Amino acid sequence: MTTQVALVGGTGRLGSIIRAVVDEMDGFEVFRVLTSSSSLSELDGADLVIDASTPQVSIDVVRAAVERGINVLVATSGWSAERIALVRALVDDAETGAVFIPNFSLGSVLGSALAAAAAPFFGSVEIVEAHRDTKVDSPSGTAVRTAELIAAARSEQGPVSAPHADQRARGQQVGSVPIHSLRRPGVVAKQEVVLSGPGESLTLTHDTVEPALAYAPGIRLAVPFARDARGIVVGLENMIDIGLRS
Repeated sequence: MTTQVALVGGTGRLGSIIRAVVDEMDGFEVFRVLTSSSSLSELDGADLVIDASTPQVSIDVVRAAVERGINVLVATSGWSAERIALVRALVDDAETGAVFIPNFSLGSVLGSALAAAAAPFFGSVEIVEAHRDTKVDSPSGTAVRTAELIAAARSEQGPVSAPHADQRARGQQVGSVPIHSLRRPGVVAKQEVVLSGPGESLTLTHDTVEPALAYAPGIRLAVPFARDARGIVVGLENMIDIGLRS
């Protein structure tokens, strides 16, 4: 039986990549493509909703899918732990699944996992992320997720050292980790996690060069997982064995 997919934001950069990958997957069919301004009644009839819209629209898409009893795969950025908490009860009550993927790149997920593994050994951790100048949100969902994982990994050690965090130039803190966002032309996506301790530092860098190639393996993992999921699931790490679960 073919899984009918409604893709919201399917005409955007990420949405177009997702559509191309799903079109090649056995057992899945994109039967409806919505823009961010489409009526959410067009979700009717879907077996799975994939959201690649905008941060402003995304929460309405998730609510509309869950209220219809449809599982949803969220690829839209801007979903922090606090924002996900706003829909957790709705998802649980409906006994559906909502899967949030901050980044489909396997390399990015591994980079965040390595940063979390290293974080307890360094007192200072900061993130510098760069995206194209047309990206409408900052910090990126990937950086937020990385900071949340770092904070969780340091539950025994406590917050990282972030002197002068009251100054705007020191970045936005997520889980005590300062995040610095660059928005400039000529870049796709890049994240650096800089961990510092007495006399040394460790920098973990992930650079997306070709999104279509980088995201395709993660999309192929996430789509069938989201179709069958129950409850809230955050991160591609739940679909690959790297010893890190949300």
